Amino acid sequence: MRRGLPRALMPFVHRQYRLLLGGLIAAMFADGVWAIALIWQIIDLGGGPSQVSFATIAAAVGMLVSTLAGGVLADRVSQRKIMIALEITKMAVFAAVGVAAIAGILQLWHVVVASLLGGVTVGMYYPAYSALLPKLVAPSELQAANGVEGILRPVILQALGPMIAGALIAAVDPGAAVLLAAVASVISGLCYLSMAPSDPRIADIGMRDSPIRGAITDIAEGFGYLWRTPWLWSTLGFACVLVLAVMGPTEVLVPFALRERAGAGASQHSLVLAGFGVGAALSSLVFASLPMPRRYLTVMFALFGASSLPLIIMGFAESTWVFVVAGFTCGVLFDGPMVLWGTLLQRRVPPAMLGRMASLDFFVSVALMPVSMAIVAPVSEVIGLTATFVIAGLFPVPVAVVCYLAARLWQDEIEHPLRDAGEIIDLDVARARRAHGTEPDPSDEMSAGRVDDEFGESLQER
Repeated sequence: MRRGLPRALMPFVHRQYRLLLGGLIAAMFADGVWAIALIWQIIDLGGGPSQVSFATIAAAVGMLVSTLAGGVLADRVSQRKIMIALEITKMAVFAAVGVAAIAGILQLWHVVVASLLGGVTVGMYYPAYSALLPKLVAPSELQAANGVEGILRPVILQALGPMIAGALIAAVDPGAAVLLAAVASVISGLCYLSMAPSDPRIADIGMRDSPIRGAITDIAEGFGYLWRTPWLWSTLGFACVLVLAVMGPTEVLVPFALRERAGAGASQHSLVLAGFGVGAALSSLVFASLPMPRRYLTVMFALFGASSLPLIIMGFAESTWVFVVAGFTCGVLFDGPMVLWGTLLQRRVPPAMLGRMASLDFFVSVALMPVSMAIVAPVSEVIGLTATFVIAGLFPVPVAVVCYLAARLWQDEIEHPLRDAGEIIDLDVARARRAHGTEPDPSDEMSAGRVDDEFGESLQER
């Protein structure tokens, strides 16, 4: 059955993966609902932009302070138990806010604390999820699984969740939307509870020495591994520059550019965001349906390096449709290589280090995002919108080239091929034919080609 499935659907043969994905979908839906409900709950309490900003900063701080610790936990404790605990926490926080809002006793500081705790759960979730996924699917199915996540994230987190939250807030009140987020967290937790332990032995690993000293030691080991691994430090180093250059202009300046250049408003801005989401989903679908490229680091850096270039188009655009096309192109160029990057982490990082590397990846993304948003407005006031967009679009390109060359990634990807079992067998068969001029035993080829099938069966039995 697995041989007849499209590549993008092959992870779905594993019950464990289906439950994990169900939990992920419910968790993303809860976060999407909460993102909108948070804003309107603050407004309903009489708050303004400053209060909304304070709550979002609290969420960012929560993500920052928790993600490195989350990586340590993901390498020491059952990832499934971590995710169950996170969903219980979210359920309790969202339920408390929703009930207090409906009862009329909610205060602004309650919402800020809830936002902080929500940020903590997000920061700890990604390392646990990234470390658990490779235990549930075959190595050749990881790219498809990461592609499925890339497809669903913009659809569920950025579109469906906020849309349903907005409709519920308009029909009832923000408290009802917050309670919906709590219900979604319950569903997510139930999905994880239904999973069988993927590696019972990991639950026996304790915190050596004192918890604080052990955590510091583990974080130091993670940074040491990062420093010794060129493809890791080069990619994360470039990601720092890309996030710093791109996030501020896209999140802060696009609405002002639309208003000044195209006379557009909020509805047109939503079209640009939708264009980005559609591009991201389509690009993720394509990469989920393809095998890992032989030159995977070259492909990844080429796409990441070009992902900022559409900002140049936004710098000169005077029509809404041009902004939409540029947003769509950004989504295509950014999310496609993200599928490769997630797969690369899960296939090349040792399992005992994967949680920490995933947390470093998330930390880089979160840490510089508010910095980019903070500096882009004053920069644009000094040099203008067009110059800001152009510089942000051009600057990451040479940095990508420098990082690629400095880490000798073209050599690294040849020395560390990431091929499916069937592809390796095909290469061996071709070499045998060229060397001996004879046909190899078909039964041997067929038996070797079943490596991933047997891996999948063992996962289901486990």
